[in-house]
Amino acid sequence: QVLLQESGPGLVKPSQTLSLTCTVSGVSITTTSCYWNWIRQPPGKGLEWMGMITYSGDTYYIPSLKSRISIFRDTSKNQFTLQLTSVTPEETAVYYCARGHYGMDYWGKGTLVTVSS
Repeated sequence: QVLLQESGPGLVKPSQTLSLTCTVSGVSITTTSCYWNWIRQPPGKGLEWMGMITYSGDTYYIPSLKSRISIFRDTSKNQFTLQLTSVTPEETAVYYCARGHYGMDYWGKGTLVTVSS
């Protein structure tokens, strides 16, 4: 059984850094052909793919976030982490981690992060 779970603070102040960790069980994040993604959904809006880290450690980010986003992993803990700097209130959203494996086949339940002072 593949399970993903997001964790991190639910409240971040504007201009500060959002940091979330996805803990994966049931499959190694180094398994060939697995891609580990972050996606977010602001209230009332659609899903936005943010970026990913591959099974080999390569990263890819949506251009609009490239200057502020970083995804990295800790293979010993089977975790990958999202960091987004200089956040604004408009980035309040439910943040999801998900596995890409011939489609986004497994998702975490999501965690709401509110950006507010």
